[in-house]
Formats: sequence, C-alpha cells, structure tokens
Amino acid sequence: MAEHEHVRVAVVGSGFGGLGAAVRLRREGVTDFVVLERADSVGGTWRDNSYPGCACDVPSHLYSFSFAPHPDWPRTFSGQEHIRAYLEHVTDVFRLRPHIRLNSEVKRMTWDAEKLRWDIETASGRLSADLVVSATGPLSDPKIPDIPGLDSFPGKVFHSARWDHDYDLRGKRVAMVGTGASAIQIVPAIQPLARNVTLFQRTPPWVMPRMDRAISGAERWLHRQLPFTTQVRRGLLWGIRELQVQAFTKHPNELGAVEQLAKRNMARAVKDPALRAKLTPDYRIGCKRILLSSTYYPALAQPNVDVVASGLSRVEGSTLVAADGTEARVDAIVFGTGFHVTDMPIADRVVGADGRTLAEAWKGGMEALRGASAAGFPNWMTIIGPNTGLGNSSMILMIESQLNYLADFVRQLDVLGGRAALDARPAAVAAWNHRVQERMKRTVWNTGGCTSWYLDANGRNSTIWPGTTTEFRRATRRVDLSEYEVLRPAGQGSAVADESAEAAV
Repeated sequence: MAEHEHVRVAVVGSGFGGLGAAVRLRREGVTDFVVLERADSVGGTWRDNSYPGCACDVPSHLYSFSFAPHPDWPRTFSGQEHIRAYLEHVTDVFRLRPHIRLNSEVKRMTWDAEKLRWDIETASGRLSADLVVSATGPLSDPKIPDIPGLDSFPGKVFHSARWDHDYDLRGKRVAMVGTGASAIQIVPAIQPLARNVTLFQRTPPWVMPRMDRAISGAERWLHRQLPFTTQVRRGLLWGIRELQVQAFTKHPNELGAVEQLAKRNMARAVKDPALRAKLTPDYRIGCKRILLSSTYYPALAQPNVDVVASGLSRVEGSTLVAADGTEARVDAIVFGTGFHVTDMPIADRVVGADGRTLAEAWKGGMEALRGASAAGFPNWMTIIGPNTGLGNSSMILMIESQLNYLADFVRQLDVLGGRAALDARPAAVAAWNHRVQERMKRTVWNTGGCTSWYLDANGRNSTIWPGTTTEFRRATRRVDLSEYEVLRPAGQGSAVADESAEAAV
C-alpha cells in the first residue's frame, strides 16, 4: 500500500458485506476504492469458522447474493467450504482482487474535520478516504468468558472460530462450553472421535430438524439451463420466511405450536427422561435463535457424551467445575461462546468528529440511522449495523438493502458536488431508534423470557430488526438528506437541511 494513498472509499472487511459493497461500488461507477482485510484471504466469518461440521442454517439459494446466483450448490444447506468457495468465486467474477489489501488490519481511523476525510492506519500502511464502509460484521471477534483458573489449564484451549486443526481430538476428553449454533454442529462432529465429550450447558436451545439433503444433478442442470428457476426457488424460500415474521414480532404466543414440534423432535432422539428434562428450554421458542440440527440430540444420547446443565464456573488444573458443583476432568476445552456483537472491537478504533471513539459514543448502546450511520461520524457507514440482524431469515437480504442505501449515499455526495460529507443528525438517529425500540417491545426477542446475545449489557435489544426484510428494504431504498447535516470544508459554509423531518421505520 502506497504511503499517503488516498481513495474515494475504503471498505473494511471482505466477508459478504465487504465484497457486496465492493461489487455495488463498481456497479455505481466507483473504481477508486480499496477493501481492507486483516487476514490473508477473503471470506470473513466463513473463512474464520472452519470447525468440524460448520455449515449454514439458511438454505443455500437464499444465502447468496441476488446479483450472483449460484446454480451448483451441492446441498440445500451449504457447508463452510462451499460458502467460502462461493465468496472466492464472487471475488474473481467481479474482478475485485486488485482492490483488496490483505493483511491490512485497521488499527485506527480518525475523522479529519478540515479535510473532510478519514485518516486510516492499517497494519500495512496509512491511507485516507472520503468515505468509509465498515463491514467487519458482528460475528468476527470471538468472545471467551473470564473463567477463574483458565490460564492454568494444562491442556488445549481454543474458540470455535479459531479452531486448531493441528490438535487431534481422537481419544481425548473434550469439554464443549456453550450450546449455540456452533456447538450443536461441533458436538455431533467430534463425538465419534473423542473418548468423552462433556457439554457445559448454561441454557438449552430450541432445536428443530435440519431438512438438509444433496441437491440432485438434475436440479443443478435445470438451474444452469433455466436461470429463472433459481430465482423462483430463492423467491419461495424468501416468501416463507417473510410470512413467519409476524409470529416473531407481533404474536409470540402463536409460537407455542412450534414448541410442541421441537419437543417431539427431541423425544424421538432422546429416550432418557432425565436428559430430556435437562435439554428442555424454559423460555418461548424464538427468543434465542432457533437452531437446526438432525444430529445434535442423537449425539447427546450417546454413552460417551455427558450434559452438564450448568455453566462453567472455574478451572482447577485439568478439572472443570460447573456452577452446580459438577466436575469433569478434560484434556481440551472448546469454547462455543459467541462473539463481541453489541460491543464490536472496531468501535474502539473509530474516532469521530468530536474526538470520541465510536465505542464511547455507543456506551449506552449501539444506535445508527437506518442501521448505517452514527451521529458524529461523517461519511462513515456500517454494513450489518445496529438492529439489522434477523432471527429467521437470510442476512444477505439485509446486506443487499444496506448496499442500496450505500449506493444512494454515494449518489447524494455526487449531487452535492465539491468536497462534502454527510453526518447523521442526532435527532434523526434518536427518532429512528425510538421507533425501532417501540416495535421491539412486543417481539419474542424481548418478551420470550430469555437472555440472549441479541441484548446488550443494558438489556436493550440493539441487534435484531423487528420487522420483515421487505420493510427494511423500503426504509433503506434512498438517503433522506433531511436526516443529515451536510458538511463543507471550513470557509465554504454548511448546507443545513430541514431538521423537521421525522425518521420513520
């Protein structure tokens, strides 16, 4: 990277969000941009998560870009290796590699109010950009809880997102800490290899069957020869999930019937009533993400698997002690304990117009106008920002909506002409988030009786979008300049837009 390089746009991250932003910028005629990636290859979370059994819980044809359909998905639910290969394919097809700067982790980015640009320090050099698109994603930085005695554990310790493939689990006593989306895939994959698997379960998940199968050669041939059939398949998958949203957002009590299906799914695989009692959640289904697996319960029923219905409390040498006093001697600990979602580490590295970091600005909770723009951080946008997550559908749909917003953001800057920046008005951010939180109050995520990673340290749901993907797409179709202050270089004045407009969800 050349010293003092300046680009029009700097994109941070090369997962679905970052690569999607790069494609959209090129389609808008913007070629003066870079994609800053901290690792040595693209792929984001689908590069980092390579644990045994890693796969997506959203159907393949819905978990892909609408502008880059893939007729050759091998399974209805794709494995990590297939999704990563797809992202490499997108990178090549859309000729993005010349724009990508690998091994270029962002150390700090600071807004220069005089020059109206972002000064960026990376592991490979410095540069500046008129506009920054942060696409680091919420599932990028692993979280390992602070467990007393963990530092003195003599065995192997790693997080699911940093899997040590050089460590052989065959014949080992393995502790799996956590029961989220990663854990329910890891346990069935390692159970046949390990001498013993001890699952430390703080809260049991609701698990439904994963209707996975190989996609036949005839289906793939049809999708290649008649591309519209891929679109139809995607549309049907999308429509079914749109119809489900009402139950999650407005009528959580209707989910009782789904709970009965989940309980029957458990009963088919788990015959021991004591084990079933341990595995039965006490909160409304959907409050945490509903997990999909047809192998998790059968694995837990095997004689070499022990379920400890309590969280890990402390480590004493090779012995792990649960909060209920249960002990287990193990050789390795695998943490499936999630990520820094509501406290994204990138926020500590972004310094805004008033000298505060984004983490300081978000101390009371993450807030961004239409999930994209934070007040006091001009010409800075985030992909998969606050309240853009989904509890039942594909995040690619939300990403593409935010790419629409990015495209119009760039167009608005072009229309303004000269050197200009857009800074979200605090009143607009507050109005947007007030409406989001009001809608959130009756959703299953807030009323279902669970504590989930959707909630921040203050108990506020700053993660999930409380509506359909269609509603979000309408809300992000274009940039409303009345929600922004237009900044100009010193001495050129400031175009102050109408402050009376109300942000609507």
